[in-house]
Amino acid sequence: MSDDPIILHPGDVPEIEAFLAARIYEFNSSATGYFDGESFSGTQRDDSGAIVAGIYGYTWGGCGYVTYLWVDASKRRHGMGRTLLLAAEEHARLRGCVVLFVATHSFQAPGFYERMGYEKQSVVRDHPVGHASAVYAKRLKRDEG
Repeated sequence: MSDDPIILHPGDVPEIEAFLAARIYEFNSSATGYFDGESFSGTQRDDSGAIVAGIYGYTWGGCGYVTYLWVDASKRRHGMGRTLLLAAEEHARLRGCVVLFVATHSFQAPGFYERMGYEKQSVVRDHPVGHASAVYAKRLKRDEG
């Protein structure tokens, strides 16, 4: 065991996150044989160029994962979340994915994902305390043409 102290950094440290993500991707790819990982993102901007809706995630090993999906409160309930999620599904399909995953909290959008055809896979209670988080999955249909 090293005598060097562990230094924890509050807040985001992008270079540490990028370094760790790359090392974990290298390990996971070597372990599974899947070297096709790729991030994706999409945004909707207003006339001034400000982002009013966006999605971010990745594909890897026949699976897609939506890390973030956000729509400004003024734009909600107008189909923007649906449009973003459908775009991510199509992108994942084109990348050869057969399933797309997303996590959400009980106070966020579980009903939205269920209406979009996602099925609950797991629940983590007290995340955060007094609430829950859940992982949803949707099997992606292949085009038959």
